[in-house]
Amino acid sequence: MGVLLMLMTIGGLIVAAVLFVIALYTGKAWLAKFVFGGVAVWFVFYFLMLIGVSILSSEKTLELNEPKAFCGFYIDCHMHTAVKNVRTAKTIGSKTANGEFYIVTVEVFSDAVRATLGLTTVDTHIVDASEREYNRDIEAEAQLPPQPEFEKQIGPEESFEKVIVFDLPVDVNDPRLDIREGYGIDRVIEAFLIGDEDSIFNKRNYFKLSEQNDLAGVK
Repeated sequence: MGVLLMLMTIGGLIVAAVLFVIALYTGKAWLAKFVFGGVAVWFVFYFLMLIGVSILSSEKTLELNEPKAFCGFYIDCHMHTAVKNVRTAKTIGSKTANGEFYIVTVEVFSDAVRATLGLTTVDTHIVDASEREYNRDIEAEAQLPPQPEFEKQIGPEESFEKVIVFDLPVDVNDPRLDIREGYGIDRVIEAFLIGDEDSIFNKRNYFKLSEQNDLAGVK
């Protein structure tokens, strides 16, 4: 529904622009007022729908191996991610955590039939119960074997795994992994896409990280 309404809005603006030019060229003030009023009414309706759907949305926590689809402004939703495993450790190689390392294995996969696809400009961070955010520990990840980039292109029904690391306080409460993708223009469009996870005020889908195997260290 969100994509359809967005396309209707774009198409309507194009038609409205043409009619407005005609109104100015022919001097038909009534037509200009009609176009302006129609556009205003549509935008009020659209933003009420946008805010209403976002406010009524609910946060979801995905379990291990439960996939999350990435759609954005596009109709297809072939790219997915899922958390396969979570481990904790105090050390990784020569790197010691300030708190505790959370070592998260993420699977990226595609269910496309023909196209070669990939995620775009992936951002991953952890959010705790107090809404504090934690970024990846790149230095700790450097102690691991070489990892593919999240943006790696994969063919139909292909997949790969990537291990990422976070240094979290030992008393962290309810850590959840947030994975999102997209660059500037994508983020702007999706912010106004009704029902999209990245739209204004919309609740997000997080990956659960409470299930883990405790390790003394990772070499």
